[in-house]
Amino acid sequence: MNKVLVSFAALFTSLIVNFAIAQNPVTATIKAVVVNDSTYTLKASLQIQDSWHVYASNPDGLNAPTFKAGLETVQWIAAPSYSEKGSQQKDVLFKQANVYLGTLDITQNIVIKGFQPDSLKIIVVLNAAKGDQFLALEIPVSVALANGKKAAGFQILLPASANKAPAAACGGETHATEKSSGWSIFFLGFLGGLIALITPCVFPMIPVTVSFFTKRSKTRKQGIQNGLLYGASIFLIYVLASIPFHVIGNVQPEIFNSISTNPWLNIIFFIVFIFFSISFFGFFEITLPSGIANKADSKSGLGSFGGIFFMATTLAIVSFSCTGPILGTLLVGSLQGGAWALTAGMAGFGFALALPFTLFAIFPQWLQSLPKSGGWLDTVKKVLAFLELALAFKFLSNADLVQHWGLLKREVFIGIWAIISIALALYLRGFLLLPHDVKGTKISKGRKIFGDLAIVFGLVLIVGMVPKNTYLLKFLSGFPPPTHYSLFAKNGDHHGLQANVVNDYEKAVLLSKQENKPILIDFTGWACVNCRKMEENVWTDPEVMAEIQNHFILVSLYVDDKELLPVDKRFKYTNAQGQSKDINSIGDLWATFQAENFNQVTQPLYVVMSPAQKMLSNPVGYTPDAKEYLNWLQCSAGKIK
Repeated sequence: MNKVLVSFAALFTSLIVNFAIAQNPVTATIKAVVVNDSTYTLKASLQIQDSWHVYASNPDGLNAPTFKAGLETVQWIAAPSYSEKGSQQKDVLFKQANVYLGTLDITQNIVIKGFQPDSLKIIVVLNAAKGDQFLALEIPVSVALANGKKAAGFQILLPASANKAPAAACGGETHATEKSSGWSIFFLGFLGGLIALITPCVFPMIPVTVSFFTKRSKTRKQGIQNGLLYGASIFLIYVLASIPFHVIGNVQPEIFNSISTNPWLNIIFFIVFIFFSISFFGFFEITLPSGIANKADSKSGLGSFGGIFFMATTLAIVSFSCTGPILGTLLVGSLQGGAWALTAGMAGFGFALALPFTLFAIFPQWLQSLPKSGGWLDTVKKVLAFLELALAFKFLSNADLVQHWGLLKREVFIGIWAIISIALALYLRGFLLLPHDVKGTKISKGRKIFGDLAIVFGLVLIVGMVPKNTYLLKFLSGFPPPTHYSLFAKNGDHHGLQANVVNDYEKAVLLSKQENKPILIDFTGWACVNCRKMEENVWTDPEVMAEIQNHFILVSLYVDDKELLPVDKRFKYTNAQGQSKDINSIGDLWATFQAENFNQVTQPLYVVMSPAQKMLSNPVGYTPDAKEYLNWLQCSAGKIK
């Protein structure tokens, strides 16, 4: 056991160290020379290490070094000019190539429209090589602008009294909520593991593996011991898979929120899940390279814990075509909760997957009660394909929400889910045939019942699309886009609340002073599931809605909003630990504001502050009980002592 853990730690550490010590073979310095008020000449000097070369423009598509700007208001004038044309030399990768050696100077003029910051990030894009090593590099350089001005920015840190609630203040359930959330994610992972058990890749392995243990073991005691070690190995493999995310999470506390709400990453997940669903439908199989499975299998055996561990590794690899999509769902679903949430989910998944192997090894007579493998496993896999297809559109919706593209309004999203649900019903009823299905096959009663349920679900979705019937879909809160992201939304619609709602903290403070009402800060996110549940299930409670509208200034701050701030509002923030961060988008601003002042990075988070920006109560997180949330609001406003 110790050897396995030490080997894993050594491998992981070596990867991190090698990554950290890798040096850039090209360094760049850039100066901006003033031409007039808005025009500059960029003069860059590249220093290329000995034995390395940078590619010049080549007929086969390789381009000479170019610039990119970290500011969208920069306009490039003409093409860059180079201090030399480049020399042609033999190249291992391209036989003959035009290259630069030693030092290269690049000059290009730019115009900056509108506000000019005091510094500008320029990225040098180039291709470099040494022997058969090839690197596509992007080198960022900060360039001072003589005519620029310091951005106005935003006062991230509130007064010291702002993040200290009065003694014996109400609230403070956030940590308890996070703890229960960890258990809920473990349960969801456990549920995912149970689903994985009944897939064609895993289910047939149970009797085969258990029989292997019982027949190869010299005694019943040894068989039980090996079964327990096998189950523990499966559990350990999935838990260890979450360790790298703990390292990543130490970089910045809000890194997981940034990852899970990144629009391009969500689009990639959308494509991947479409790919997974097509595979589950039976059009092709997803498998890891056979060499990986063969290497793991060659080290398996009953001679030691290491052999049993590699048997478990082999199971994890060969079952990837079925477990991969489920694990992918778990991964992206728990990222927002941080590394420990991911570990909890992976632990639940591994525990569920390991449980039957362990139990059947202890009680092998139970194997006789297992249903035989057959066509029902293929049905389970294709049902999962429909679920994967539905989840794919959830990821596309996340990207659409944070970017405000307007592609998947609430009604469009629900309509797509309704079509998928009806298609599932047609499949379960035998009207829709997929690969490997045989026309005329007898449909079991259970399959017909699930088909009828799918039809009912699809009809409920269709009826629930109508604005007056949104209450029918409360059980789905968090999955479809919010009710105010609708084809029928009017200007100003927001959470269903019409009064005292703003999305600007400074404006909220001003209104709070003018109306002498406390500020209710709602740290939320466009892709936050629990935020939608609160808005659609708790805030719609008549008493809660009246309390918020009549006695608070509500300010909703979206930590995942990718809309860029005006150029004159962007700035670099440095925290007390000396870590710097560029504040370029609305989400950057409010995510940092939350983390720095309230030491929380999860959403939703609710904070009540006085007009003088003093905390009136302890913050609370997800509170699904409307009565409990109302009591906290009233207590925070001073109505309840």
